Amino acid sequence: MEAIGTFTVTAFVPAEPPEPVGEAVATGVPVGLATMEKRFEGEVAGRSATLFTSAFDEAAGNGTYLALESFDGALHGRRGTFCFVHSKSMADGASRTDFFTVVPGSGTGELAGISGGGSLDVDADGTHRVRFDYELA
Repeated sequence: MEAIGTFTVTAFVPAEPPEPVGEAVATGVPVGLATMEKRFEGEVAGRSATLFTSAFDEAAGNGTYLALESFDGALHGRRGTFCFVHSKSMADGASRTDFFTVVPGSGTGELAGISGGGSLDVDADGTHRVRFDYELA
């Protein structure tokens, strides 16, 4: 099944990365860590709590982010919780690779047994969209 919705980021809180194990490693892009909260509307309705990491040079448009989201809400009216993870890499401001998957075994309630993937996209007008391509066991 496919569920599509829009979302807004309602909180973005930068955090200090933990102290490295051993000697720190300097790279060509800064590494960041943050927590986020999002609100979803449409066939995907609810909220998520997100752990967000990145290695990104905003000025050059080069880098990657990785996010792990814990979702509480509904897909097509089926209520429950589950986790999903997604990442995107960019070079010179253009998307290069995407990854999006539901975490196996993370579903609860009417979303128990959920599996699948999806995507996150931003429209030209700034609207943020999410799509889940999912199955329920």
